[in-house]
Amino acid sequence: MARRLREYPDIVLDLDVLGEPADFTRIFGRPEPLHIEVGSGKGTFLASQAQAQTDVNFLGIEWARKYYRYAVDRIGRWGLDNVRLVRADAADFITRFVPDSSVACYHIYYPDPWPKKRHHKRRFICPVNVEQLLRTLSLQGKIRIATDQAEYFEWMKEVFVEFVDRLKKVEFTPAAGAEGGEIIGTNYERKYIKENRDVFTLAFEKKE
Repeated sequence: MARRLREYPDIVLDLDVLGEPADFTRIFGRPEPLHIEVGSGKGTFLASQAQAQTDVNFLGIEWARKYYRYAVDRIGRWGLDNVRLVRADAADFITRFVPDSSVACYHIYYPDPWPKKRHHKRRFICPVNVEQLLRTLSLQGKIRIATDQAEYFEWMKEVFVEFVDRLKKVEFTPAAGAEGGEIIGTNYERKYIKENRDVFTLAFEKKE
């Protein structure tokens, strides 16, 4: 029998009352560095990373309702008070609600590749969205990306070429929850490893 998913209102952001831009210091009750995960899925990365970095505020953005509800249940059961979750379109949320120079790191792991050419316009990594990431990143803020899709990886590299004057490549280090042979430690990644898929990573830092 599937576990009953519980709701935890204290960790959920309500877009109707959030305010534009959002005041994340007020939301978390402390002025710690803010990390945002784009597409948090079932919350595997958020849960492990928030436990490892208790001095960081984590926000997970997820649109798929079934994954979002699972993530809320997981974070709530684990009692992680440095995590908040919001069900929203990530590009729209970042544009409307995230203040300038407020994010220390963006985590973008295994985003939807939208493989059909006519759907490429839906890909999160695109010049318009990267502009928003740069607007909201603090100085020396980071963007961390992982994908198992070689074609999307090449697409990403071409997109980021346009921003070499404002972003520098840095080393991609494994996440706190990564186990042997893993990079992030998400449910998707563990599935991909079993299928012997290659994983491609990118990491950038905002230049001064």
